[in-house]
Amino acid sequence: MKTTCLLAFFCLLVSNQLHAQEINKNYDEALAKELKADEYGMKKYVLVILKTSNAPELPKSIRDSVFKGHMANINRLAADGKLIVAGPLGKNEAGYRGIFILDVEQIDQAKLLVDTDPVVKSKMMIAEYYNWYGSAALKETLKIHSKIEKLKH
Repeated sequence: MKTTCLLAFFCLLVSNQLHAQEINKNYDEALAKELKADEYGMKKYVLVILKTSNAPELPKSIRDSVFKGHMANINRLAADGKLIVAGPLGKNEAGYRGIFILDVEQIDQAKLLVDTDPVVKSKMMIAEYYNWYGSAALKETLKIHSKIEKLKH
């Protein structure tokens, strides 16, 4: 009985290893290299959550100017290939306002990029940073978005 259990366990282990190492027939090595994908098609990013700060509210004219600069900064980071995804969040109790997914591996690198944003510089928002592991294909999102975006920001 002990031998049967060990044999069954060994067969299960070998079966799982063979299945886990199956090569994807659609694999494109050149594209994987270009997107800096690991063997699972994934890579490291930094997720940034922008949150309303406790700083006193600025006058409307200044807020409008800051948000205009915020959008310009988003476009600059995207053009530089550092911003993969950005967008606002719906109203929530946590005060979360929006997200960035940045094409950097380290939080210190992300902080340098986010510190250039007028909403952060003005203290209207604060940033929370998280290491995130996601599909390397996200980098292609902006190319596709430019083809489906009817109105430019």
